[in-house]
Formats: sequence, C-alpha cells, structure tokens
Amino acid sequence: MRKIIITSLYILLLIPFGMTAQDSLAKKKAAPSGKISKVASKLEKSLDVNDESQIARNYESLANEFLNKGDNTKAEEYFKKALNSYTKLKLTEDKSRVTRSLAKVQEDQKNFKSAIKNYEVAGSLAKDASEEKINLNDANRLRNSANPASQTDYVDSNIELLKKEKKSKEVTEAYVQKAKNSLDLKDKKVAIESYKKALVYAKDKPESVIKIKNEIAKVYASDNQFEKAIGINEKLLAEAVIKQDFNTQIKQLQSLASLYFKKEEPQKAITSLKEAYDLASRKGNSAEAKKTLSELVQYYKAEGNEKESMALYEGFLKNFDQLIQSDTTLINTKKFQITEGKIRQLEKEKFLKDELITKKNTFNYFLIGSVMLLLVLFLFIVKSLYSIKTKNKEIALQSLRREMNPHFIFNSLNSVNQFISENKELEANKYLTSYSTLMRDMMENSNKDFIILDKEVEQLKKYLDLEHLRFQDKFDFEITVDKNLDAETVFVPNMIIQPHLENAIWHGLRYLDKKGFLHLKFQLNDGKVKVSIEDNGIGLTRSGELKTSNQKVHESRGLNNTKERIALLNELYKKNISFAIKEKELPESGTVVEIIFPLIDTI
Repeated sequence: MRKIIITSLYILLLIPFGMTAQDSLAKKKAAPSGKISKVASKLEKSLDVNDESQIARNYESLANEFLNKGDNTKAEEYFKKALNSYTKLKLTEDKSRVTRSLAKVQEDQKNFKSAIKNYEVAGSLAKDASEEKINLNDANRLRNSANPASQTDYVDSNIELLKKEKKSKEVTEAYVQKAKNSLDLKDKKVAIESYKKALVYAKDKPESVIKIKNEIAKVYASDNQFEKAIGINEKLLAEAVIKQDFNTQIKQLQSLASLYFKKEEPQKAITSLKEAYDLASRKGNSAEAKKTLSELVQYYKAEGNEKESMALYEGFLKNFDQLIQSDTTLINTKKFQITEGKIRQLEKEKFLKDELITKKNTFNYFLIGSVMLLLVLFLFIVKSLYSIKTKNKEIALQSLRREMNPHFIFNSLNSVNQFISENKELEANKYLTSYSTLMRDMMENSNKDFIILDKEVEQLKKYLDLEHLRFQDKFDFEITVDKNLDAETVFVPNMIIQPHLENAIWHGLRYLDKKGFLHLKFQLNDGKVKVSIEDNGIGLTRSGELKTSNQKVHESRGLNNTKERIALLNELYKKNISFAIKEKELPESGTVVEIIFPLIDTI
C-alpha cells in the first residue's frame, strides 16, 4: 500500500500543475514576470492608439524581457513583430539592431540557417563597416559550426571589434561564446579564462554575472574540481541571502545539491534540496517547489526510504492550496495570458485597419493619378490649341506680310515700263539692277517678324533710292538714326515701315507742284524706339479727293494690313507696338506716321 502511495506521489510530481492549477507550470521556461506584464500592457495601449513607432519599441522591449527569462520562442516571436514594424517605418538602424537580436535568438535555438541569414541581413543594414564585419563574422562562425577550431578567429575578431565599439554587453556575450567554443575544443582552461573576462564586462549586469559564475562552476564540476564549484555556488548563495534574492537562493541551493550528489555527499545534497524546497514553498514559487520535491522523492525512492517520501507527500498536499494561491508567477502568467489575448485581438484589428488604410490609399493614389493624368491631358490639349493658335497667327502674319509684296512689285514693274516707254534704257537697267538687289534682300527676310535695324535701314534706303530714281524731280529724302540706338543689335518689325513710305510718295509727294521732302527718323525715347515718317505732301484730305475708287480701296487695305500685323505681333511677342497717322495742321501740309515699340535687343 505504501508503495502505491509513493508511486502516486511520484506520478503527481511528474504531471503538470495544469491539472490542478495552471498549465504554464508544466513548461520548463520561467513564467512571465511582473515586468513582462507591464511591457505587455504598454504594448496593448500602443496597439489601441495604433502608434507604429511605440508598437515597434514595445515589441522589442517585450522580446528582450522574454530573452532575459530564457523564453527564446517568445523572444523570437516578438523580435519578428518588432522588425516588421521598423520595416514599415523605414528605420534602418533599428532594423539592423533587431535583426541581429533575432539572429542571436535563432542561434540559441539551434536554427542556424535562419540565424546565418539574419546575421547577413543585419550586416547589410549596418551603419558602418565595423558593425557589418561583426555580423558577417557571426554568420561565418555559424557556417563553420561543425568545426569549432575554425570558429576561433571569427570570435576573436568580434571581441576586438566590439571592444573598440565599447559595447560591453556584446563583449560579454562574445567572451561567453569563446568559452563555449573552447569547451567544444575540450580546452577547459581557456573556457574558464574567457568566462572570467566576460565577468569583467558584465559587472553592471547582476543577472549576467550570476549566469556566468554558474557556468564556471559547471566547468569546474565537469573537471571534478568540486570544491571550486561548490565555493562559487556558496558565494552566490551568500550574496543572494544578503540581497534577499529568493529565486537565486533556490537556484544556488539546487546547484549545490547537484554538486554534492556528484561528490557523493548525499546528506549535504538532501539538506540543500530541503532548504530549497522550504524556501520555494514559503515564497510561493510553486514551479521550483515542484522541481525540488521531485528530486527529493526520486532520491528517497531510489533509497527505499518510504517514510521520508510519505512525510514530504503529506506536507506537500497540506500546503498545496496555500502554495498555489501565493504563487505570484501564476498570477503573472494569468495576467499575461489575458493581456496577450487582448494583444492578439488588437493586432487583428490593427491588421484590418492597416488593410483598410492601404486600400483607401490605393484608391486615393488611383484617384489622384487619374486627376493628374486628366490634368496633363488637359494641359496638353491647351498647349496644342495654343500652339495651333500661335501657328495660325504666324501664318496670318506671314500672309499679311506677303500681301504687301504684289503691289510693290506692280509699282516697280510699272516704273520700269515707264522708263522703257520713254526710251530711258539706262535708267530702266539701273532701276532693274537696284530692284533685283532689293527684292533679294526682302526675300531673305520675308520669313522674319523682326530684323536688325541696320538691315532695315539699308533696305528702306534702297527702296527710297528706287522711288527717287523715278520721281527725282518730286522729292528728296533723308534717313536719320539716333546715335543712342545701336543699329547692329536693335530689332525692328519687318515690312511695317515700307508701306507708309510708299503711301507718302505715291499719295502725297508726287502731286506737289514743287519738290517735296520725306524724312524717316529712328529715335530712342524713354526706353522706346519711335519711328517717324514725315512728308510735306498734299496731305490726307487733298489726297483723298484726288484718288480713284481703286486707289482708295488699296490705301484702306494697306492701313488695315498694317494694323492687323501690329495686332498679331503684339499678341505673339507681347511688345506693345503702337501705330498712329495724322495730317499736319495748317498752314503746313503733309502727313506724319508714328510707330512706337519697346527697345528690342533679343527675339
């Protein structure tokens, strides 16, 4: 009967507390601490307000807390979530840091393939060559995991680089890595030296110091140097008692028990286990109480000491409810489970919100793109219409300019005909020679709206010379150019002045009984060019009385042509050209034509 009870007790200790309390106690990993729950609560709040920056930081903080507790699975989960948020935020430096942390966690879980990949990614994202080299060294170290000897150089390289970067935490980890590498090479001396160097850089991290010292103790124990190992654990225990660090006290008592068993001092081992069990029970650490009780029962069963087993069994059952109720780790576990459930729900809601925002943004981008496309199309149409309109104006201007040529040619040929009919062959020949030169110049400039003043004066002089050859007894002429006008750089409208010179000669000066005078002036006045065509002919009134109906139509068309061309030039070039014609007041006779336009030095 006693054997059945003892066996039942042993089975009870082996099954999870979840059948009587919480499922989390069945796991070997530490239950969530109060700090983890606090970080989880912060994460919950940041998810609730959808603050991506805070979400990323809280994911990373939560991952680090799980890492400190030894829960690598949870740490990896939250590092991945932090990395996803930092990627969305396009924070390269944060991505590099978290990717390296993720690689370390995966390495601890022996997932070398993923760890290598993430070390390489972290290297590619590194802000400087030193960080890149550190990550690539770790990637190459894992590639050679089957050959510990080849890993040494990579570890040593990282130690030196991390020292230069003054990253004490990572220097500590690198020395621990070097120690593990040395143990794989069966070099316990170098391993202990490496652990001791790690302690120097971990002095500000009490938890890391305890872990490293425990590792040193394990190395001594594996080399049967039990006194050194026990000495380390006893010192750690004493320090934990002073600090009232009960969890560390329990762990050190368990470690001492293990060492005493190996040293074949079972009574001391049992004493340490009982102290650990008593402390765990008093402080409400049900997981450690269960673990310690299991070791005690296992020992007593092996020794056949049913009495002690029964006493432990009875004491355990008697204090079981109180132990469970006082266990803060169970409370933290339950609290975290509730918070984590809320986090999962908020993550789903956030995913749906982000998806909705993405769809909305996609639609907005499509809408904006469509509007922009329509706007571009509209601008293209407007530009095309404007271009067509401008081209039409240019064609109209060219057409009007060419319209003046036939009349000029007709008058010129008429003059040649007159010379021939009067048997003035020399004059006719001279006239034709000058006429051909003038026509060549006019044809060269026929497609230009503006020409250099110097060329315009030259053409107008040739024209007036021709007319003077025919009507030499009717008028003289003079062309004056203001000395302040640079005739070689200033532009004037093409074929605007010549028609008015022609009108002055044919409709004003040739009807005079005496010899008349035609004066063409180019003046600079207040930054504008003023062209004056002044004659002392019979004037507009008298000329109108003498004209035939055909001449009246032609003159009217000539004036309209000038006005239309000036209007088109103003529209095309925005030059504000003005035109005016007036008759001189009595007792003087004659006509004055004024054309004013701004000083034009570029077209």
